[in-house]
Parts: sequence; structure tokens; C-alpha cells
Amino acid sequence: GGQGGGDEAPAPSGPVTYTKDEPKETFGDLTTVQSNQNTGRQFVHVSQIDAAGFEGKDVWVRCRVHNTRSKGNNCFLVLRQSGSTLQGAMFKSEAVSKEMIKFSGSLSRETIVDVKGTVVRADVKSCTQSDVELSVLRIYVVSRAEPNLPLQIEDAGRSEAEIVESEKKKAAGEIEGAYIRVGPEIRLDNRIIDLRVPAQNAILRIKSAVCHYYRSALLEKGFCEIQTPKMIAGASEGGADVFKFKYMEGSRFERQACLAQSPQLYKQMAIMGDLERVFEVGPVFRAENSHTGRHLTEFTGLDFEMEIKESYSEALDMTDYFMCKIFEGLRANHQRDLQVISQQYPFEPLKYNATGRNYRMQYPEAIKLMREAGLKNEDGTEISDTQDLSTPLEKWLGEHVSKKHGTDFWVLERYPYEARPFYTMPCADDGRYTNSYDVFMRGQEIMSGAQRVHTADLLVKQCGDKGVDPKDLTPYIDAFKYGASPHAGGGIGLERVVSLYLGLDNVRKTSMFPRDPTRLTP
Repeated sequence: GGQGGGDEAPAPSGPVTYTKDEPKETFGDLTTVQSNQNTGRQFVHVSQIDAAGFEGKDVWVRCRVHNTRSKGNNCFLVLRQSGSTLQGAMFKSEAVSKEMIKFSGSLSRETIVDVKGTVVRADVKSCTQSDVELSVLRIYVVSRAEPNLPLQIEDAGRSEAEIVESEKKKAAGEIEGAYIRVGPEIRLDNRIIDLRVPAQNAILRIKSAVCHYYRSALLEKGFCEIQTPKMIAGASEGGADVFKFKYMEGSRFERQACLAQSPQLYKQMAIMGDLERVFEVGPVFRAENSHTGRHLTEFTGLDFEMEIKESYSEALDMTDYFMCKIFEGLRANHQRDLQVISQQYPFEPLKYNATGRNYRMQYPEAIKLMREAGLKNEDGTEISDTQDLSTPLEKWLGEHVSKKHGTDFWVLERYPYEARPFYTMPCADDGRYTNSYDVFMRGQEIMSGAQRVHTADLLVKQCGDKGVDPKDLTPYIDAFKYGASPHAGGGIGLERVVSLYLGLDNVRKTSMFPRDPTRLTP
């Protein structure tokens, strides 16, 4: 319980220091935490506090001051830890002085405090911990926040629907001011504050979970996690979208080098080294001048490569397996985070087949469907048999598959030879097509993959077809000269998977500190 009887707690004359016994001051600024205090106190996470487990118990919490409301002899605080909120209440009494109420009511938002209180059953609909409140007995400031925040958590945490509704009410004269819409650049310029918004915080937890389920699924299947170089001598994918920098030449950094566009060549070389099945979670760099909600210049790649016995469909079956493990893991274990996100960014649950093979369509069939629907390219030209697909065409296909086959997760296979990189294996029955595939979620591509060429002569020939100088790839091509297993794999953009799973409008919401053509900070 609290302090029974006695005089009102004195106003603190200086910083409060924790000892084995509780300090005589019930409130104040704590001395700087420098790993020099060891009181054995146990803190409880705000998210765990409920009536069933804690009613009547005294607890310590370390949290942020989300909001304060004081008047006369009482003060209410909303305490926040990560995305969870708990109401704290103080009423003037022998244990709670007028000074303590005044001190607590004056705390700036986002200040970090240690609070001790008794858990009391209460109906508090405005907090995530809705069946309790904390009757505050002690409150100490660990770190003060400046009073003028660059953005307010409440403003940054509202849904678009709430903002639009307030704008309508303002236009109708029902209210004086509409809610503030916090723009994406303000959020990203002040990303540390933005990350505290419950939905944004939950998005990064979902992203972490996707990595976890991806790793665990592949480790279950005998894969080995690898780490490949990110500084390389030449473009890993061919093409111009590569970041170049100076590397060592003699005693000076004058040799041209690149940041890896993918771990593609090294994954394959790992298979040639008899690792059999490999995967990587690592950074990927693309110098694409794309100002869209889908592109980043640095993202996290979920890559895998595996020996195949007969067909690239073995790699597609593996993709079905690990992607469904991810989807099922999120559905089963992360409902709270998903609910928090959906309150600000509403989305429909992803439709997929959790128990069997997900829908697969061949490229010629897709072309036929789009022509029958009267679709054309963006420049008005006819869709050709062997062209690559634009984003609008991919989205149309996704909508068609969703309506007809009831799934948002599916595969398009046998892409045209002219639309794929030099290392892609051609189809045995028709050289215009390849043993390749893209995997889609909600009508957007999340993964590109294929059976790879595993003979050195064919690789050299296809380098010539694609305008790649094989001399730049000598160590890679040599890897196939000493007995090479047939193999296939794919590369997935982590941020894009998270963004599409959650139905978000911009992939930057899923990157902690996004990098795009105009942003290198924070």
C-alpha cells in the first residue's frame, strides 16, 4: 500500500536518489541513471497490467507521460509504454500532497517517469488498459522532454477518416478547428517522435515478426543463413541502377566499385560450394530514381537459393511454405499489433490458401486475359507476347485473380526471355520464355525468382545477349566450371511485403529510416 498517515510529503529540494528503502520524497526529478543504483525494484510493462492479474497490487512502471489533466486537488495522467496506455489518478490525501499534484500536472508530454501506484479496477475506455487505473503513490522524472514537440503523438496517430470527418464538421460550422494532418515529410524529418505513434510502432514489430517467421521456416527446412558482400566490383544485376563509389587501387581509393543490387551471384556461388540451401536477410541498394510509394533506394532483401532435383516448381513450393508460415504466424500471434495498425490504417485481411498450393498462372495466359479485356500499354500500344508488364497491368491481373480465384497471394510464371536477367534458365520447350516467376500480393510484385543457368557456356552466351561483359563476372562464371547443381531461388523486398500485407499506401511507413532519391537523413 501507500504511505499511511504522517505529514504531507515535502517538496523535493534536489534530485531524488533511489536506495534500498523508498526515498522520503514521493515525487521529484531522479538523479541521472548511471548504472549506480541497484534497488532490486521490479517494473511491470504497462501492456501486462489488467484487473485479472493486478487488481489491488502495487506496481512500478517506467513510461512516458502521454497527457496530463489537473484541476485543484486532483490530477489524471495518461501513461504510455510503447503502444500501451494506462490512466494514472491522484487525489489530495495524506499520501498525495498538493505539491505532488501540481508537479505531476506540469510535466511535459513525452517525459519519461517512474511511477509507483496501486492497481484499481476502473472503466477507462480512452486507454488500452481499459479495466484498470493506477492510483499513484510516487512519481519521479527520469528524463524530461522539451515542452515544444515537433509533432504531437495524437495528431500523428489519427486515421484519415477521423481527419476528413473533422474537416466536414468544420466546413459545416459544427466545430472551430479541424484535426491537423501531419504530412509524411514532417513525420520522417522527426522520425524518432513518429516511431512512438502506436500504429507506426506496431508496423515495425510486424516487420520484425516477418523476419522471424521467414528465418524459422527456412531453418526448419535445412537452410543455412549466409552473409554476402555488399561492396562488389561490378553490378550484380546488370543495368544502370547501381550506386558506384571509389575503392582501393594500389594505396589509394580510386578503383570503381558498386553497392550490391542483390546477393544473387553470391547465393548461387554458395550453392556451388555445396551449402545446398541458403538464405539471407540483408540490405539491398538500388539507384532507381523512382518517386513512388513502392520504391526505396535501400531496402531489406529476404533472399533464398536452393538446389533443385527436377523443376523450379520445387522453389515455388518452398515459397508457398515460408510465405504461409509468415502469414499464419502474424494471424495467430500478432493480433494486438494488427488491431492497433488497422485503427489508424484500416485494411482487409490478406486472402491466401494456408493449407495447399497457391494459385499459379502462366505468362501467355495472362497476356491472353488482358487482351481479351481490351487492355493496352500506357502508351496505347498493343500488349505483345514477350514484353514485361507495367504496374497498372499487374494490378489489373491481381484484381482479376482476387475476384476469380479468391486469393491475394499468387504466382505468375514463365516470363519472357527478354524481360529477365542473364542468369535465368530458358524454357526447354520454347526459348522465348524462361523458367522464372514473380510472386504477387494484392496485385503488386513482392518477389522475383527463377531457375538459374548452371552451365558456364550458356551463361557466357546469355551475358552477350543482355549486353553484360562476362569478363566482369569471371569469379562467378568460373564457379560453374567445376560441377554445378541445378538450382533456383528468389528475392523478396521485406518492406514491400509488410506494406502490402497491411494494405499501406506507402512503403516508407515500413522502413524505420527510409532511403529514397531525396532522403538520406535522419
